[in-house]
Amino acid sequence: MKLKTGDKVKIISGADKGKEGTIMKVLNKTNRVVLDGDGLSKVKKHLKPSQANPDGGIMEVEKPMHISNVMLMDPKAKVPTKVGYKTITKKDKKEEKEVKVRFAKKSGEVLD
Repeated sequence: MKLKTGDKVKIISGADKGKEGTIMKVLNKTNRVVLDGDGLSKVKKHLKPSQANPDGGIMEVEKPMHISNVMLMDPKAKVPTKVGYKTITKKDKKEEKEVKVRFAKKSGEVLD
């Protein structure tokens, strides 16, 4: 999956289209992400009375959003961009390693 926890994303479809948020959690099995932001991807859930919540009522819960509905924000240009992978050589003390990193396709900025 190309998105990771902590990435800034923009919602490109759905009820919250155009809003920005940060990824709190990535659900790999279902290809979904949970976003952190004021009112992003929240739904109202009706709860029956229980021992933990004796009154029941309506509660707002963060709902996971499909990964195809969000797009990574370019850190340099501040616009939505696609994510690519490339290998770069990284120098550690005495040896050189090839490391696979993510980069923003619009500006070429390395994300990792």
